Amino acid sequence: MRAGFPDFRLGTVLATSFTGTLSERHGDAVERIPVPQRLIDWLAVNGLAVDSCTAAQLDLARELRESIHAAATAAAIQDALPASAVQVINDSSTQGRAAAILTPEGERRWRLSSASCVEDALSVIAADAVSIIAGERDGKLALCASPTCQAAFFDTSQGRTRKWCDMNTCGNRQKKARFNANRRKNPRSAN
Repeated sequence: MRAGFPDFRLGTVLATSFTGTLSERHGDAVERIPVPQRLIDWLAVNGLAVDSCTAAQLDLARELRESIHAAATAAAIQDALPASAVQVINDSSTQGRAAAILTPEGERRWRLSSASCVEDALSVIAADAVSIIAGERDGKLALCASPTCQAAFFDTSQGRTRKWCDMNTCGNRQKKARFNANRRKNPRSAN
């Protein structure tokens, strides 16, 4: 990752990983794509390499990110999907030119148009959001149990009981806080 910027939180689900480019939404928010180059970097890490990104395209990406977050959050709490978020997701999904391809190893990858642009990559992310919000994939949308995070994530654990968007960040932070609270409560048991 580029020096001076926070690391990306990478997950296995494209759409919810994309919403993770803004973390700690209910605390001290961390913007992980503050400049167009960082969006290019994130897209490349996720197999959606583009040549360039303008400030206007970064704004489009952030609008899509927030729309996916709003719709995924509503779906996770079984609330009505916000119409404006659905519209942004649908518009983004239909505006790009990308095709699913099969690698020799039998994996699906995305091929953007020959003149690939940010909108092509955003269409792939939006299509992934449609797939998970519509319930087409095995798993369920959930919200991170961290009070400062509350990120939407796609739970594919066996019992669908995962509590954290990311165990290495939110989960460990909460475990550490619980450990320290217990230690303060029972100082002799820590020795």
